[in-house]
Amino acid sequence: MDKKKSRFETEVIHHGYDSSIYHGSLAPPIFQTSTFSFQTAQQGENRFAGVEEGYIYSRLGNPTVKMLEDRIAVLENGEAGLAFGSGMAAVSAVLIALTKSKEHIVCSQGIYGCTFGLLQLLKEKYEVTHSFCGMQTEAEIREAIRPETTCIYIETPINPTMALIDMELVVSIAKEHNIKVVVDNTFCSPYLQKPLDIGCDLVIHSATKYIGGHGDVIAGLIVGAKDMIQEISMTTLKDIGGVMSPFDAWLLIRGLKTLHVRMDRHCDNAEYLIDNLKNHPAVEQVFYPGDVSSPSYAIMKKQMKRGGGLISFAIKGGKAEAQQLLNELHLIKIAVSLGDAETLIQHPATMTHAVVPKENREQMGITDSLIRLSVGLEAKEDIWQDLKQALDKL
Repeated sequence: MDKKKSRFETEVIHHGYDSSIYHGSLAPPIFQTSTFSFQTAQQGENRFAGVEEGYIYSRLGNPTVKMLEDRIAVLENGEAGLAFGSGMAAVSAVLIALTKSKEHIVCSQGIYGCTFGLLQLLKEKYEVTHSFCGMQTEAEIREAIRPETTCIYIETPINPTMALIDMELVVSIAKEHNIKVVVDNTFCSPYLQKPLDIGCDLVIHSATKYIGGHGDVIAGLIVGAKDMIQEISMTTLKDIGGVMSPFDAWLLIRGLKTLHVRMDRHCDNAEYLIDNLKNHPAVEQVFYPGDVSSPSYAIMKKQMKRGGGLISFAIKGGKAEAQQLLNELHLIKIAVSLGDAETLIQHPATMTHAVVPKENREQMGITDSLIRLSVGLEAKEDIWQDLKQALDKL
């Protein structure tokens, strides 16, 4: 490969791997080892001292994992990447690294349920406070920032309401206050959105989702500036220990090779379903940033390539009707997570966001009538046929 950076679709398949080094093996090897031996005692001393590059122990670094880290960094246009054993391990490592006791985090209005739980834990145990902000206007963002704010944490699209945050607006205000901006980019993947290009400091992925793409691995990734990634690597990753296994890294490298193809199909299918859902009498409202009637459409056009593969919609009724809908489905699977080849559906109020108190859920727009649909790779007509027959019974 030419050292000049290639287009996304090429980098996602080839970056960081030279098969000639590994006996011509087309698939990268898995370095399934816990530790690495040294040729001499002096070499061991030098590696621990940091004066010689090389591997020591797989919690501190592994060649298969490093290949994944380098590839995701290139795809996100970042300087360095770091891999974790889960998406929440990545979120935890980042928020702990960026805060100290008595400091404050501003969060987008609506976040993943376990991220909400982590924020509560940080508040109760370590006095790191947080507040939620809609971030729809400059005045709203400025009002949310306190003297002790050290981090702005964003989901965009927001889970599960699919509202968008204008990252350019947030970054412009954050830089005035020297506040780090962290973006959970799980819903988009680097194929649809690149927060670092807009000026955000760190990107987080639950790589379990679109990066892996096949529902067979739990993993997290972060990307950012080299010095910040190195700091997190040598503190909250190394010392807390939420590391990724070499085999999981290999699965993600494999999954990444089809990311661009999968994402286009997810988007194609979602766009088809939107038009059908909007016209069904049992559906009250549809939330999808790629819909021209969405209040977030202008922001989507500015910072996303397409609208993505996640749709949320509110049905006419409440919890009972929502659960009835799920129970009537055949092709579509009732499951949390997203980004799989299979279409998945879930009820956020009783599943992914059940940990969030009802009052907070309602402030986030998560009502009992809200359904989240992760659109899969099946024939779009078959997905709709299953949805329609279940909606018709409401």
